[in-house]
Amino acid sequence: MSKLTHIDETGRARMVDVSGKAVTAREAVAEGFLRMSPATLALALAGEGAKGDVRAVAEIAGVMAAKKTSDLIPMCHPLPIAKAEVRVEPGDGGLSVMARVRTTGQTGVEMEALTACAVTLLTLYDMLKAAEKGMVLEAVRLVSKTGGKSGDWAAS
Repeated sequence: MSKLTHIDETGRARMVDVSGKAVTAREAVAEGFLRMSPATLALALAGEGAKGDVRAVAEIAGVMAAKKTSDLIPMCHPLPIAKAEVRVEPGDGGLSVMARVRTTGQTGVEMEALTACAVTLLTLYDMLKAAEKGMVLEAVRLVSKTGGKSGDWAAS
């Protein structure tokens, strides 16, 4: 098992010192799914919800979340986000979310991509809950990451 980088030798939580790491281009992609009934999906795709265009608002919320990740996750470094892209698309039984985040820095943007995805899903839920409270957030995961000392990684 790998050593946990956010725990020091005495077992205390710590922010990792990245000052000695090389600055490299980094990208991470995360995905998730919001399962819902066909009627709620049709409402979401109509773009005429009581709170506005559901998908557009959720995508903007995801971009904002990527930029605020270090405010939410205690050991995340504040990063200069070069690009944050969030897409909400219809899928079989609900809405699929993809979040892609890029930076050039000393640490990766996996947490930013995952946070963008999760907040997008939560925003979709918030905007559609009047129609259906039983929706389910599913399968939030990292799909891929590039750059940095550990190199590239992709989910199987």
